[in-house]
Amino acid sequence: MLFPKVESYKMHLLLQLLVIVLAFISLEHEATTTHAQPYTSVVAPVFKHTDAAKPLYSVQVLMSPDHTNQLSHENLIIDIDAPFIWHKCIVHFDTYFTHCPSNEICTDPVSCEDYQCTDVRTLYSYKNPTCQPETNSSTLPYWGYCTCPVNVVNPVTGSCSQGDLNNDAFTLSTSDGRIVGVDFFNLYYGTYPNAVCVHSSSLESFPANVSGVMAFSTSNYALPINLLGPLKNTLALCFPSKPSAPGVLFFGTGPYYLLPQSNVDVRSYLSYTPLLKQQDSFGYFISVISIVIKKRSIDIPANTTTKLSTIDPYTTLRTDIYNGVVRRFSKVTKRLRPAKPVAPFGLCFSTSTTGLKVPDIDFNLPDGKKWTVSTSNSIKQITNDVACLAFVDGGATSEHPIVIGTFQFEDNFLEFDVQNSTFGFSSSLLSKKTSCANFNFTNSP
Repeated sequence: MLFPKVESYKMHLLLQLLVIVLAFISLEHEATTTHAQPYTSVVAPVFKHTDAAKPLYSVQVLMSPDHTNQLSHENLIIDIDAPFIWHKCIVHFDTYFTHCPSNEICTDPVSCEDYQCTDVRTLYSYKNPTCQPETNSSTLPYWGYCTCPVNVVNPVTGSCSQGDLNNDAFTLSTSDGRIVGVDFFNLYYGTYPNAVCVHSSSLESFPANVSGVMAFSTSNYALPINLLGPLKNTLALCFPSKPSAPGVLFFGTGPYYLLPQSNVDVRSYLSYTPLLKQQDSFGYFISVISIVIKKRSIDIPANTTTKLSTIDPYTTLRTDIYNGVVRRFSKVTKRLRPAKPVAPFGLCFSTSTTGLKVPDIDFNLPDGKKWTVSTSNSIKQITNDVACLAFVDGGATSEHPIVIGTFQFEDNFLEFDVQNSTFGFSSSLLSKKTSCANFNFTNSP
């Protein structure tokens, strides 16, 4: 039986409301059940991918195909600048009655007449000259309403494509900071944000087994704002340096623990600096006053903001800043034999063994704080014979004078406290005899 357009849409909204109500009942049961384990955060593994044009990092979340109780693992690229979440899936008006195709994630569409459609298109849409106009010409069988096509931009290729805005669902594991939860009610924490469903063609040049982009920005359509209570206030990231073992991501104010120091809260390693806002961006920025190499300062123009990026693989400096860093670094490493530069790097060294040791590079921040970039985060080993300074020339007119990239994040613990507008950083955890791959993802202490 087919319902008239209005009645059909009302039933669709009622079904969505029912699912959300049942989810909150489940969460309340979780909080009151005698079997519930206390948790302070939600946690997920972070994977490094080296099989794309540039290294990328994904977070593994759980999704439920066809709104069933069966959960599948999905890896989504971590983007702290993206305005909204998008991933490979199918929008279906009748997902509650029709079986979802095998190995597909099915979600509910957002109508072009819903406020979220206008909101995303006008305030949160990607700004890219290759994007096509967003129209209201697409419909679903038996629905009677137009869907909401939205532009997405591939972070690997930079190409633009379109997908449909939807009502989505993600699940994350709970944690006390040491391990993940052990009871079903504790193990999963559901959220119901809007996201965009895309065709597999939008994933061109993505790493294998990665099916979309997870937005962790300050946008109202990124994941943090959709988490409940204090969880949405703090995001902590710890990127692994190797693909062989996962790093870790937390939502929640901590504590956080890494092996083998199972009783040391990682927050004790952190220094803090203010997070800055940048017009027309949902990303995260800090102020860098100068860059210091072996007690010599490379000055930076006043009021220069520095962008933090989980998409750019290496720290990128505007040409004037880059030249100053390279000149100084060359001088303090003149004992090393130079090698022919390997793109995209401009300064490389000849070495017969790995583990080259060079002076630290310090990003001097306000209030006397400094973020130290040690050898493991400043030197990229290209081959057994060549290692390069992992900083890149961004050009004389680059949009951001400094962009700190993911190679400099590896094995550093980073905390984004949105409520207090602060950024916490540890510098390299290797000096603390631990790493980002040392979170205990088992259910036992």
